[in-house]
Amino acid sequence: MGVFDRFRRSPADTAYDEPEDIPTQPTGYQQTASRLHAFNRYEIKYLLDEAKVPALRDELAGHMDSDPYSPHGGYPVTSLYYDTPDLRFYWEKIEGLRFRRKLRMRLYGNASECTDATAVQVEIKQRVNRVTQKRRLAMPYGAARRWLDHREPVAHAPAERPFVEEVTTLVGNLDLRPIVTTGYLREAFVGRDADLGLRVTIDHKVHGRDRDFGFASGAQNRFIIPPHLAIVEIKANERVPYWVTDLTARSDMSVVRISKYCQSVQAFGLAPRSRYGAPELADHEPVAVLP
Repeated sequence: MGVFDRFRRSPADTAYDEPEDIPTQPTGYQQTASRLHAFNRYEIKYLLDEAKVPALRDELAGHMDSDPYSPHGGYPVTSLYYDTPDLRFYWEKIEGLRFRRKLRMRLYGNASECTDATAVQVEIKQRVNRVTQKRRLAMPYGAARRWLDHREPVAHAPAERPFVEEVTTLVGNLDLRPIVTTGYLREAFVGRDADLGLRVTIDHKVHGRDRDFGFASGAQNRFIIPPHLAIVEIKANERVPYWVTDLTARSDMSVVRISKYCQSVQAFGLAPRSRYGAPELADHEPVAVLP
């Protein structure tokens, strides 16, 4: 059966188009991603010593608001990345292809509390020249794992069919499978007034693992970024405000070419370390951390 044959249905099979079992009203920080969502933006990443984060946080608070759906102190994010047996998506990133993409499943919330009914995001993230594009669909965790891991059809609304078929084609044609997870605690700030398209995130304690991929498995994770470093990411729809570039200069922040997925792949020895990326991570070995 071809990957699209799963979506050629008789009238008796139209139940697949009725997504009653998929939550459409996420709560809390899950509201940062709607059920079917797509956007384009520029993303710039930095590494920052945790000792300098309080000063950065104070500066950001003078120009931005905390994400209204983010609890005090941030929220946990866990992602499961899919790739080919020969790590095609990883090498496309390392080689800096102008067009590249990757598939991941993302959970906003405590991984230990994840059940088959918990809402997750299935997301395609792709890069076209300097612009990052994301398309994602919310669904229950159990349905997402059956779809991506076992190739089972997934319930979806008619408007969601193009995305569902694209993911199904990727998974089937490229034989995608889980490769690594990443996790971290994220603080998020959103722009106000003239900077409404601006978003700044600070990711702490970035860790991951290369096995036992169930979000609630309780398996041990390891730091894939030294725990004294945070990843700061500036995301803008069109332009980065002058005050932001001035802030990064005063904070002695240098742009880094870093991917949490690639860092996790390298940290667990799934591929040779790249000579590109952040020199601060060149000699970093993953250190055990509690799950």
